[in-house]
Amino acid sequence: MSRTQFEPAEAAEANEYANVYAYEYLAPYDVHTAPTLPYGYDREYGDPYRPAPPPLHEPTVPVVPRQGDGRAERRRRARSVHGRADTSLRRLLPRALVVAFLAGGTTAFVAKDKAVELTVDGTPRTLHTFADDVTELLAEQGVQVGAHDVIAPAPGTPLTSGEDVTVRYGRPVLLTLDGHRRQVWTTAGTVEGALRQLGVRAQGAYLSTEPSRRIGREGLALVVRTERVVTVMADGRTRTVRTNAATVREAVEEAGITLRGEDTTSVPPTGFPRDGQTVTVLRITGSQEVREDPIPFDERRTEDATLFQGAEVVQQAGRPGLRRTTYALRTVNGVRQKPRRLRTEVVREPSPRIVRVGTRPRPTSVHGADHLNWPGLAACESGGRPDAVDPSGTYGGLYQFDSATWHDLGGEGRPENASAAEQTYRAQKLYVRSGASAWPHCGARLRE
Repeated sequence: MSRTQFEPAEAAEANEYANVYAYEYLAPYDVHTAPTLPYGYDREYGDPYRPAPPPLHEPTVPVVPRQGDGRAERRRRARSVHGRADTSLRRLLPRALVVAFLAGGTTAFVAKDKAVELTVDGTPRTLHTFADDVTELLAEQGVQVGAHDVIAPAPGTPLTSGEDVTVRYGRPVLLTLDGHRRQVWTTAGTVEGALRQLGVRAQGAYLSTEPSRRIGREGLALVVRTERVVTVMADGRTRTVRTNAATVREAVEEAGITLRGEDTTSVPPTGFPRDGQTVTVLRITGSQEVREDPIPFDERRTEDATLFQGAEVVQQAGRPGLRRTTYALRTVNGVRQKPRRLRTEVVREPSPRIVRVGTRPRPTSVHGADHLNWPGLAACESGGRPDAVDPSGTYGGLYQFDSATWHDLGGEGRPENASAAEQTYRAQKLYVRSGASAWPHCGARLRE
């Protein structure tokens, strides 16, 4: 502490001393016209820059008066008294000025000092400060604040003695409220206070931690599920529950309804139930159905020079393939749904139909048989239809050949599959070999 600074008690004492000193010693004099005296050495305090105080008693020098000279004695006494008074004045004036200066500085010092109460995060303390405003006070006390902290009065507000300054630190809270997650800040010290500050209705709500839990400067994660009203419709009945369940499935179970097998709800069971929501339970029964479908075969035609033109011989009959498809069948609340295809597999690949097509030029007729009535014979045997087959499946074509006879005559495949011209040609060859007896019932038509 410098010599211009005193504790309040010392300042008061200095003021009193200065007032008494000035009254007793300086009242008769004008301090503005008084001479400036040199500083002396203070024997009591050992300070060469402090003016020496005047002696408490002037040293008495015995004066022996001259005999018979009363006037001279009176003059010497007057000069002595005047000299002592002048010397005392010169010694007292600097000290009075210093005391007056110190008293004024102490008064200014006391005026700058302020008694304030600083409360940081709920912990109060009373202190003295020379800070001019709230910002200087916090810096002086080493209180660091951030963007989410609350200071009252606001930073920069001038300080007065008796002021209350409060600092409340902000705390991060990862709040999941009714399924929605967000980061919030609070200056409350407990979970209950934070909910109240954030305007969250905690009555009847689910909290992931105790309401009385303290929130540290590092913050915490908090899950809150408020109470909601949910209506559940199942099995022809309607139930309304008040719940803070985390999922629709939990809310349905709280309504006394059990989901079995493939049962589900009209909204996702894992979804968050909303206030006023209506949930319908879907009773589902399921089964599977397997269907087999044929796969069509292709036809491959190849030319054959050994066959007459127009003749076609099926070398390989086509065979369809087989496709197997599995469908899921569902019944929802008694209503059959559209089948849903699950998988498809090919059980058998199709085999192509191979047909040989003749390219050899065909003779127009067989000598000795071309003058006969072949259309009449065909009309009698098959009604004139080249693809006709008898009910037993043994005979076919215009002239109702059996397979053995047809092959003996050089035919390929079945006679009903050959062209009408080829069938007539084979019939003429049969007539040359066997005559009209090959057709016991209709052979007479050849002569008509």
